[in-house]
Amino acid sequence: MDVSVDCALFGFDGESLKLLLIRQRTESAGELTEAALQMALPGNLVDEDESLDAAAKRVLSELTQLEDVFLKQFHAFGNPERVSDLKDQQWLRTFREEPQNRVITVAYYGLVSLHDHTPSPASFAGDVHWTDVRALPNLAFDHDDIASLALATLRTELESKHISFELLPEKFTLRQLQSLHEVVLDKKLDKRNFRKNIKKLEHVVPLNEKEEGVLHKPAQLFTYDSSLTQP
Repeated sequence: MDVSVDCALFGFDGESLKLLLIRQRTESAGELTEAALQMALPGNLVDEDESLDAAAKRVLSELTQLEDVFLKQFHAFGNPERVSDLKDQQWLRTFREEPQNRVITVAYYGLVSLHDHTPSPASFAGDVHWTDVRALPNLAFDHDDIASLALATLRTELESKHISFELLPEKFTLRQLQSLHEVVLDKKLDKRNFRKNIKKLEHVVPLNEKEEGVLHKPAQLFTYDSSLTQP
């Protein structure tokens, strides 16, 4: 039996929440057309001498070239049949010595600012795609289930864990922050109440700066200071 890690990495482009997917390499797919190539979350086996957290960081870096990413473990998936589908087995045979082994995976969700992180495919990832969470394709293995639970976990922890700022640039407006919350939570929020609650938070620090290069009235910029967050 093998143990793997899979990473559901989210990004926010100002309008929609994105999930990072990898696509099967064409040279490992035989006669498959591009449309038939498998897509999946970045993931791979844990080495015998490494921790789960270290494995998640390594695997994400090896497949997407992304580093210094917020990652949090949220669930384990152990259905005995989770990698037994024929198409999944065909993909696994291209980069695993024993693809028939049962695999238990430990899942992580990750958050990045799209302004600061640009993924690039490597290893057995033929391509990487930021995909709107509202329009995800059918994913390989049980990654549909992993992605769904990752999003549900993100929605639950968005406000209580002060993690939304991982998805924003270093300097942001309250409009951007509210838009992010509305997109992730999939509901409209009252502008007045939202801003009232945000301004009570010590770690959301107003700056003596405003937006530049916008057609509307420039809004004040804020930043997040984690050192001011209450434990």
